[in-house]
Amino acid sequence: VAGPIRPIVRCPGNRHNHRERLGRGFTLDELAGAGINRNYARTVGISVDHRRKNRNVESLQQNVQRLKEYRSKLILFPRKASKPKDGDASEEEIKMATQLQGTIMPIDTAVPAMEVRAPTADEKKF
Repeated sequence: VAGPIRPIVRCPGNRHNHRERLGRGFTLDELAGAGINRNYARTVGISVDHRRKNRNVESLQQNVQRLKEYRSKLILFPRKASKPKDGDASEEEIKMATQLQGTIMPIDTAVPAMEVRAPTADEKKF
């Protein structure tokens, strides 16, 4: 896998601020919103950046949702197979697990298809 999961951030500056990219790490507020401890996050493949700040609610909610989705897909193998702890995967889940290739949860950049229709009479008059 190409490293830990990273947050979605906007590029700085007026020229590029419409573009989204992967950031350095999740803020402590985003981790708290998803109910994840910052020390635990690093052990399960979540990058943390204590210097980053959330400047708007939309990006905060987007990244909290991203963390929750990652956590739901995560399969934790027990350290000792004979003594699994709470939160560890069952034997069936371990057998179904596969190693991911490439970036974890990449940004979806698909552009929605436009609807094509004939102009109405009112639109032609205008």
